Amino acid sequence: EKQRPVDYSKSSTLVFHPVFLALFGLAALSLCVSFYLVLQHLQDDTTTLVDISSAHNAIIMTDEENNDHAPHLYPRLPYLPMFGSEISDADKLMSDTLSGKFPTIAGIAVVLNRFFNALHDKNLENSKKESGLMELIQDYFLLAKTIYVRSKKPTEEEKFSLSATGLMDLIQDYFLLAKTHLRPLEEAYRGREIFPIRDDESIFVSLAAFREHLLGQTLKSAFDQAEHPEKLFIGAVVQNCFGTDGRQCKTGLEVIGKNEQGRDMVKMSDAPPDKNGIEEFCSTPEYAKYCKAGHIRVLYMHDTDALGPAVARYYASKLWGGETYFMQMDAHLEFAPSWDIKYIKEVRAAKNYPKSVLSAYPPGFSQFGAYTGGTAGSRLCRCEFSTSDVEQHIIRINTNGSTNKNSPRPTQVAFIAAGFFFARAEFLVDVPFDPFVPWCFMGEEIALSVRAWTQGWAIYAPRQNLIAHQYRPGRMGLPKFWESVGRDSGRPNLNTRLQARTLRRIKHMVGYPTDTSELIEQDGDGIVLTDYTHYALGTVRTAEEYFNFTRIDVINQQCKHMQWCTKGELE
Repeated sequence: EKQRPVDYSKSSTLVFHPVFLALFGLAALSLCVSFYLVLQHLQDDTTTLVDISSAHNAIIMTDEENNDHAPHLYPRLPYLPMFGSEISDADKLMSDTLSGKFPTIAGIAVVLNRFFNALHDKNLENSKKESGLMELIQDYFLLAKTIYVRSKKPTEEEKFSLSATGLMDLIQDYFLLAKTHLRPLEEAYRGREIFPIRDDESIFVSLAAFREHLLGQTLKSAFDQAEHPEKLFIGAVVQNCFGTDGRQCKTGLEVIGKNEQGRDMVKMSDAPPDKNGIEEFCSTPEYAKYCKAGHIRVLYMHDTDALGPAVARYYASKLWGGETYFMQMDAHLEFAPSWDIKYIKEVRAAKNYPKSVLSAYPPGFSQFGAYTGGTAGSRLCRCEFSTSDVEQHIIRINTNGSTNKNSPRPTQVAFIAAGFFFARAEFLVDVPFDPFVPWCFMGEEIALSVRAWTQGWAIYAPRQNLIAHQYRPGRMGLPKFWESVGRDSGRPNLNTRLQARTLRRIKHMVGYPTDTSELIEQDGDGIVLTDYTHYALGTVRTAEEYFNFTRIDVINQQCKHMQWCTKGELE
């Protein structure tokens, strides 16, 4: 019987068509290969997630997470040794950084370290000059002659003028070094951030430490209590007596008893080299990982080269590496749990955010312990004109009242405390730190306040305390930077005399009638106004508006009560 042809139009027979079978086989093979690749990709993703989870548990972020792949973070800035050999390719790193096009933290560190070396050499040179000894001799005989002729003590102005020439030599030396080494760095990035500000909620902590024995514990507390320690970066300037240059370290002035008039008697004793808090922190296994991962950036200088907190904070600010937030603090603090995310939340809650600054004087503590925070924050709502000749009648800020913890959002205050403030990193562009205020102790806080406010920033009191500060009475005998100034040359109270001249820069900005540019030039102190316009008042609001807002009368040297501030009436 003749075989009938197969009818492939029927579905039951279509599956046997050779072409269909071939296509079906290829499709099945393709599906198998795709399925295999998907499974492999999922396995790789699972491995990656496990790796990331492990890294998080180790509290060290991967390069992708914390932007460690950013070229400006390489090469790593060494945290030890204290005074080692220069960073590899130092000349190129510095040149690239000063070009304004290829900055690195290492390049900035090279600039600053070379400035430190030049400053150290100049200080040693000045301390050995015969003119320094002659100046002391001349001072003595002139003072003795004055007292003999008039049978009374010379005035402060007379004592001040006796060695004015020698003082101006020291001031000119510093300003020349600053113009040579620091000005090129300032000019290369004036009016813009050095590095892109990343939006990852990272925090940079600026920390100036002068012979600080609690530095290591402060760092441990900061990392231990942070919710996200992997996002915390430290820029520390360690000013210690290291005992490496043949000098005998000394204590601060210690109270040893009372004299017959009932006044404190003090002395300064020999002391061992200072403990290096960075070494203490980085040599502890649970914290070493932060140091190796570049979270600790540090500069070292000899204590006798220290020029006061204002300039030290300038150095520290230059170690910022693009972090979202900038926090300035003292080196003897204790932290409450989750302080980092709470400060971020608080600064973002301020009505003027992103141009909002949190600042306060923290509560005190004596010994490190289980600090939990949460008490009502203080309000920087009071000031006074100092009556001390040492402080040249500069404005001193203080607290008045406490913040209502239940306020719906932070409320404004009048001043920024130099020992603690928290803001977005754009603050560094609007209010760059000033390298031309050496030897100044008082004055930096009113300068920060008026500069920030006139640049459009609003200052807020945090509603609750998240840090505690160790306040230190003089009788503790802890070293002060002004005790080191002039120690090599045997000139006591040298810092007081130097500060009297350089503080005129801040008094000029604030508007003291005794410190106009004409009078400063007339008195031969014009050098203290070097590059003044770059670190002066802002352009958003005027100084007159600020002093009306804070009720400060500079002409008559009066600070009046600010009810809006103490009552927390302004958001």
